[in-house]
Amino acid sequence: MQNLQLYDHLLRFQLFQGLSRNELLQMAGNTKFGFMKQQAGQKVVQEGQPCRTLYFLVSGSMQLTTRSTDGGYCLLEQVHAPWLLQPEALFGASPQFSCTCQTIGACHFITLSKDEVLRLLDDFLIIRLNLLNIFSTMAQKRAMLQWRQAPGSLRQRFVRFLLDRVVYPAGPKELSILMTRLANELGNSRLLVSRMLNELQAEELITLHRGRIAIHSLEKLLQAVAASPDGRKNLT
Repeated sequence: MQNLQLYDHLLRFQLFQGLSRNELLQMAGNTKFGFMKQQAGQKVVQEGQPCRTLYFLVSGSMQLTTRSTDGGYCLLEQVHAPWLLQPEALFGASPQFSCTCQTIGACHFITLSKDEVLRLLDDFLIIRLNLLNIFSTMAQKRAMLQWRQAPGSLRQRFVRFLLDRVVYPAGPKELSILMTRLANELGNSRLLVSRMLNELQAEELITLHRGRIAIHSLEKLLQAVAASPDGRKNLT
């Protein structure tokens, strides 16, 4: 990959924003970037796999599959370039990927080993600050979750359930879950949860399958459910 192309790709990611051209030249000359192409349907990382590399998706789309800790249900969603895959998994008490990622079409990645990331953090203040901002934003959002107002309706609880688990809060999603398990997660009866889901299906916001719920567009579902004046406040 030519340097000019590399610069353009890197500057699309928050981790490298704010670097001057001279700093980019210095970084490109001294850093061992990896380049990877994957065809459609190939696995990039596996849930539970140790994270020793940062994957920068520079073109294409991936499917992410995230499972509950007991394996009782899972959520499928799509992300599109530019996308940095779970930078938080590189450090901490459990440095491993929490989801399985598979290519949807042909994908191109730039990769950085953990050793190279550590060296860049030593050499460039702006990269240290960018990474701190990424981690701080994640921590602040998660710290606020338990202080939000409880959703009032069953619909709102369902959307909150999705929002708390997605990586990207928009686009199509697919939730693989049994109705009994979903009812337990939402704290309501199976009958009422089934009725609520069928109403959403009648409004063409979701499609119900055996053991699966296809959400056509999470942002449209959120907009429809947040119809009351305090609805959005109760969800986000």
